[in-house]
Amino acid sequence: MTGIKTTGEKKLMLFSGRAHPELAEEVAHQLGVGLVPTKAFDFANGEIYVRFQESARGADCFLIQSHTAPINKWIMEQLIMLDALKRASARSITVIVPFYGYARQDKKHRGREPISARLVADLMKTAGADRILTVDLHTDQIQGFFDGPVDHLFALPILADYVGAKVDRTKLTIVSPDAGRVRVADRWCDRLDAPLAIVHKRRDKDVANQVTVHEVVGNVKGRVCVLVDDMIDTGGTICAAADALFAHGAEDVIVTATHGVLSGPAADRLKNSKVSEFVFTDTLPTPGELELDKITVLSIAPTIARAVREVFEDGSVTSLFEEQ
Repeated sequence: MTGIKTTGEKKLMLFSGRAHPELAEEVAHQLGVGLVPTKAFDFANGEIYVRFQESARGADCFLIQSHTAPINKWIMEQLIMLDALKRASARSITVIVPFYGYARQDKKHRGREPISARLVADLMKTAGADRILTVDLHTDQIQGFFDGPVDHLFALPILADYVGAKVDRTKLTIVSPDAGRVRVADRWCDRLDAPLAIVHKRRDKDVANQVTVHEVVGNVKGRVCVLVDDMIDTGGTICAAADALFAHGAEDVIVTATHGVLSGPAADRLKNSKVSEFVFTDTLPTPGELELDKITVLSIAPTIARAVREVFEDGSVTSLFEEQ
């Protein structure tokens, strides 16, 4: 006989960066495991140090880090943690990125621009990631930027079921804030059996976050409109779209988005908006100044935990969303 046989079993280990510890702890709770103790701190010049307090040799490692502000710091920390796991002889490394940074820069609009979403994928692969698990990418083609499996999760069931249980569905209209979100809005329509409307807008290519709303396509008069988007950053686009709906006779407007980036003037815009409710998931931490009655945050942790279990047990992540 040649070689050595082992009787060891697979081992799942869950690691977290410092960007959004609350979500990581909830995912760990859903999985029934503890987060691996990690020592992490910043040197005086801003360099990041990381060391895991337990051995990861031969383990299937899952590293969760959401790219919240300051986004560049947390991406760098995740890359450093990946490198540490690779050098610790992990059996496999799955990167869990609830919010994928730089996803909006997925193509060149004009000459001499970067494709930063591809760069982030390349960095993760080089650092040691075998697989990426993420939620509601800005565009689906980003999956092709990573040379390996990408599990693309959707918050639609969580958001749509919450809204559907709150409103009179006979008065409901699903609204896409632009042409790019029509496909997602269409899936909402199928799930809630509601008609579709579209807000036509034009973005100023020379001014970031500057949007002019032109018209509403579809009947929204007297309807409860649900604006669906993947993320809300400064709130300018979505609040302008809501104003256009009210101007066309909408009875009420509810805004849903997977990622509440909520930077810059978002706090004031959301507070002053006529929108009755903003619904997000907790892929990103909600800024303290935005703890308003009109803001609802739903947990994405059960969805992430189920996907992690399927990956670990060699199951099917796709089966989690086949009902759509």
